[in-house]
Amino acid sequence: MFDALSALRRLAPPPCQRRLTLAVIAATTLQVAPVAWSQSLPEAVVTQREMIVTANPLASLAGAKILQNGGTAADAMVAAQAVLGLVEPQSSGLGGGAFVVYYDAATGITTTFDAREKAPAAATEDRFAGLGFTTAWQSGLSAGVPGTPRVMEVVHDRYGKLPWPRLLQPAISLAEGGFELTARTAEQVASLLALNPSCENRLFFRDPVAFEYFANPDCTAKAAGTQMVNRPYARTLKALRSGGADAFYHGPIAADIAAAVQGDLAIPGDMTVDDLANYQVIERPPVCINYRGRDVCGMGPPSSGGLAVGQILGILEHFTLSGDPLDVENVHLFAEAGRLAFADRNLYVGDTDFVTVPAAGMLDKLYLADRAALITDSDMGTADAGVPPGNFDPAAPDPTVKVTGTSHISIVDRYGNALSMTTTVESSFGNGVMVRGFVLNNELTDFSFAAADGNGTPIANRVQPNKRPRSSMSPSIVFDDQGRVELVTGSPGGSRIIGYTAQSIVNHIDFGLDPQQSINVPHYMNRNTRTTDLETPIPGVTLDYDVDALKAALEDKGHVVSVIAQQSGLSIIHVVYDEDDDNHRGRGRNRGHGNDRNDYTLIGGGDLRRDGTVAGR
Repeated sequence: MFDALSALRRLAPPPCQRRLTLAVIAATTLQVAPVAWSQSLPEAVVTQREMIVTANPLASLAGAKILQNGGTAADAMVAAQAVLGLVEPQSSGLGGGAFVVYYDAATGITTTFDAREKAPAAATEDRFAGLGFTTAWQSGLSAGVPGTPRVMEVVHDRYGKLPWPRLLQPAISLAEGGFELTARTAEQVASLLALNPSCENRLFFRDPVAFEYFANPDCTAKAAGTQMVNRPYARTLKALRSGGADAFYHGPIAADIAAAVQGDLAIPGDMTVDDLANYQVIERPPVCINYRGRDVCGMGPPSSGGLAVGQILGILEHFTLSGDPLDVENVHLFAEAGRLAFADRNLYVGDTDFVTVPAAGMLDKLYLADRAALITDSDMGTADAGVPPGNFDPAAPDPTVKVTGTSHISIVDRYGNALSMTTTVESSFGNGVMVRGFVLNNELTDFSFAAADGNGTPIANRVQPNKRPRSSMSPSIVFDDQGRVELVTGSPGGSRIIGYTAQSIVNHIDFGLDPQQSINVPHYMNRNTRTTDLETPIPGVTLDYDVDALKAALEDKGHVVSVIAQQSGLSIIHVVYDEDDDNHRGRGRNRGHGNDRNDYTLIGGGDLRRDGTVAGR
């Protein structure tokens, strides 16, 4: 009844035209797909040397050129992120934050970098008391101290090879020379403008600088294809080019950021130049779990991503997933595992510099076996958090789910290094204020709006000064049974990121799908909310399937089902090793030693729910 492979043959529309940009961007790549998958869906891209996948073709092109000129994954990330902040400002940029998972082939070490935005030193627990989400979002109170410029520099200083100024030049040239406004950006501008009571009485794009840049005088959004020039952004990047990240966190740029936050036209915030000057990126160990013989490594707290993805996988390991990824039993098990993971996430996870999180206990195999035993043939309804081994602070849950303005970058370079980076400004266009060509984030709305529950029990994710809010970003690297990089994955999508990322790993390991096939499979998940969500199929982008039949079968199991659009932006790279090449055998994670590699093939997929693009050679 739910034969996805047969359903593929029923698809009529070809892939959307923007997929054809791959022929230009990745001229040396090949297009491949197993015979069973319809040619009317996007197909995986194959390269032999290096690969980058981002949510925008211009960003992928910038990163690919850096890789082709001998740059590392760190170098390509800097170039791609600088371009994303220009061409996809609704999702990420210099005014936001990021998490990076990096595998260094020379040392065999995987580490993570926490560039999450921070609350100002003056923040208090009652910061959002009495405010609705939209009011808080579109205000100076929501802006956290940005981390993206600093993490770009930190990762480059550690792992980069090419000169820093060279990496910013592609974005500078685009900002000065112009680029076309994407349909996605134009649509999001229009949707926000439509929420204003009138053109004169604006909450969204209340900032006159942002309004002039994105909108026409009559309050309509600039049309897709409009030639955009952003000279203030170019000047900001030139300052970074000559002065490094310090040029952002000190001096005139920092002063302008603080002034914009404190002078917000809706509700003033309290960020100061000292908050910016004191910002630091934190290097943290990865959070890893073994799943069916692979080590899946991701980001630990303040992200809930690595823990929740790990819990979903650790629970699913107690079941056999096979056949069709859209079979009702597979969907039911994934949804139930998601319920259990989100129950723990909502209760325990916060910034570990402020609260004690039982991270090891949450991924303990015996604990996850006990959690898996709670799954039956029927939907369990709202799951209670478990009691994992280890220490943790008494806390009340924060079950709120958030919208997103986020992007993802996946890279493997010619030296065998791998990078997975999820980067964000939180909601679409952050808090709506533009400073020196970039938008400020609204990341602090990821905190719980309440400091405690009705009994006075504190919430782990409450606002505190200098604290980093809980995140769902889940940049991940999967290692094979020899310790070699096998899969680089991650996605934007708010709290749905956890489900998107976990599903991409399950699709790869359990169903044997290539990266593009994994992306093409419609999403399903449960975030321990009332409904189990199924994705509305998108012709030419996702696999077609009998959504009504699957919905009915899940309802027979007690699920309350919602069929909705789901805006993932998965970027996936699969590394396939040449097993006939004796040069790599036995090296495990110490392979490569920073030298050029030729013993693997890279297979990549980009998500056309956004503007996902694979590039490389």
